[in-house]
Amino acid sequence: MSSSDTPTAPSTVERAFRTALYDSADASLDTGASLLAADPAADAELARRGEEFVAALWGRGWQPADVVRVVRRELGDAPVCLLAELIRAQAPRDRVRGRRWRDQLAPLDEVLAEAPPRPDRFSHATAVLELYRLLLRLPALEPLQDAPPHRSGRTNAAGGSGGSGGRMLARIRALLAKAEATGFPEEAEALSAKAQELMAKHSVDEALLDAAAPAPDAPSACRIGVEPPYEQAKAVLLDAVASANHCRAVWNEPFCFSTVVGFEGDLEVVELLYTSLLVQAQSAMTRAEAAQRAGGRKRTKTFRQSFLAAYAHRVGTRLAEAAGSQVTDDLLPVLASREVAVTAAADRLFPDTVSTRLRGVSDEAGWTEGARAADRAQMRSRPRLPSE
Repeated sequence: MSSSDTPTAPSTVERAFRTALYDSADASLDTGASLLAADPAADAELARRGEEFVAALWGRGWQPADVVRVVRRELGDAPVCLLAELIRAQAPRDRVRGRRWRDQLAPLDEVLAEAPPRPDRFSHATAVLELYRLLLRLPALEPLQDAPPHRSGRTNAAGGSGGSGGRMLARIRALLAKAEATGFPEEAEALSAKAQELMAKHSVDEALLDAAAPAPDAPSACRIGVEPPYEQAKAVLLDAVASANHCRAVWNEPFCFSTVVGFEGDLEVVELLYTSLLVQAQSAMTRAEAAQRAGGRKRTKTFRQSFLAAYAHRVGTRLAEAAGSQVTDDLLPVLASREVAVTAAADRLFPDTVSTRLRGVSDEAGWTEGARAADRAQMRSRPRLPSE
């Protein structure tokens, strides 16, 4: 049987990738997009390659919410729709994942439902290549183990399984992000009020009851978005919430998230309480700014930065005091063993960490108002650990 030694000509997709994905010049991106736009037969291979890039990201430690966060920040909302299509298309070929992973997939359905009509072929190809270029350049992250299943089999307070809780938290965070980005106080108040309404429906107390189920033998970890602006103060707040709930938080500033290490029930408490405190901080800060403007002062970045820094500092103090008051002699051995396990797990994931100092805290009025807001903040009592 004879065969030809003539090499196979590269496909349109391969030629576009060679031109656009490994050269940062805009001209190369246009050339690659032109190649793809002129060849509709390349669409299937283009989508398949994108799904391969997504699968490779999972192998490098990334999770759906992490990638969505980076793509939205770097490229805007429109490419998130393209990413959602790739993630959903790749999911049936992915290995079985845990509840937290499924919770991150759930909001993608809403993204796809609200996707705008596809633009012309050239614009679409340009957007795809921009997305692929970003995906290929993302570095490896610390791999997180899937969260173990609950033993209690309870549903959460939102009336469903953990998936509905994940969607609710995603909606609350999206409302908070919009409230912080708007320049209109009335709109910020309305968005904050809606976030508070969703949090009330979610019912933190009921979710915390679910955390009272016996914990697995080993800690796990999750990533929680710490979005700009004022991300330093938010990271400090999350660290305070994590520490008070027997967890460790490590902030990744470039990619806008913190990794929280702890037992599964504690991780749920951290995620819910952090979100609740952010809701309250946003609402209090909006009211404080309105009072400042009524006195003739304009809205300033330093006021907000100082407000949130003071809020995080004071909340941390209150949480530590509350956590200490609940510890009895019979719980000390349990807490000690859990702390050793959490510390060991965090050190394995992050053998090298550095301390970060808060910057931009210089507004006395902002600090004072933030501390007052923290004193008023509601902190739901968490269930006591089983003494076993």
